[in-house]
Amino acid sequence: MAEDKYNLKNPAVKRILQEVKEMQSNPSDDFMSLPLEENIFDWQFAIRGPSETEFEGGIYHGRIQLPAEYPFKPPSFMLLTPNGRFETQTKICLSISNHHPEHWQPSWSVRTALVALIAFMPTNPNGALGSVEYKKEERRSLAIKSRAAAPRYGTAERQKLIDEIHECMLSKAPPVPQLSPSQDSKEHPSNREGDVQVSSQNDGATSAGEAAAEGSPNAAVGDRIVEEVQEAPLNANPGPEVARTLNAAPSGGSSQPLQRPEMKVQKPADDRLFTWAAVGLTIAIMVLLFKKFMKSSGHGAVFMDGS
Repeated sequence: MAEDKYNLKNPAVKRILQEVKEMQSNPSDDFMSLPLEENIFDWQFAIRGPSETEFEGGIYHGRIQLPAEYPFKPPSFMLLTPNGRFETQTKICLSISNHHPEHWQPSWSVRTALVALIAFMPTNPNGALGSVEYKKEERRSLAIKSRAAAPRYGTAERQKLIDEIHECMLSKAPPVPQLSPSQDSKEHPSNREGDVQVSSQNDGATSAGEAAAEGSPNAAVGDRIVEEVQEAPLNANPGPEVARTLNAAPSGGSSQPLQRPEMKVQKPADDRLFTWAAVGLTIAIMVLLFKKFMKSSGHGAVFMDGS
């Protein structure tokens, strides 16, 4: 890199050149980033998809633009490789980007930002600018495609740098993990609403039992389960409502709706005896109270004399 064409007294230029040397002397298997020869404020990078996620094995290219006031102002980021988490060729909104300068710290660097970007990939976007929400299987498919070739973008000089970075990252990247059928069925249960409706309409209880044996949801509560699972956000654990609904579904294939069991309590044989005893005791108490009332009012003595 021709350093003589830059003003080495400029704080931004001095800082950027230091970061370039640090990147080259201490490379990482998780990312690679270098500036263009014609403009050291314009960087190309590639990151590796975080392990144990649907992005694992993928190679995702992007562009970093450093401001003239760097490192006192944050850079901007955009992804060039389709990934299912961030839009391509769109400046993304992160706490480390120029969308949130209040969060940026001058002690951070391009290396720090790339580490943070990798950590952001499997998180919930929550509608952030430049974010998209794809299903896990779609993201896994894009991770496989990302290895085939580097994206085409920019000038010939930029494309040459992109291709070099891609080859270097591909030589160090592990293969994309493939889920076994059992793992894939656990991650994506076959809650197909159409199949449940056809089974319940055509075959009744018999087909509903067969669908349950094959792993399909119960015909009586299948529609409710499918609807609530689809409303759950991606990359999130099922909420308590979904968990309660799934737990409430019976394990068998019965097409009868869920009913609360009736509690039948057998009455003792001597129940009537207790009833008559209670009635007699009540009458005796009423007679005693009546006599006490008559005596206190003076009518009791007249009544006794007359008798």
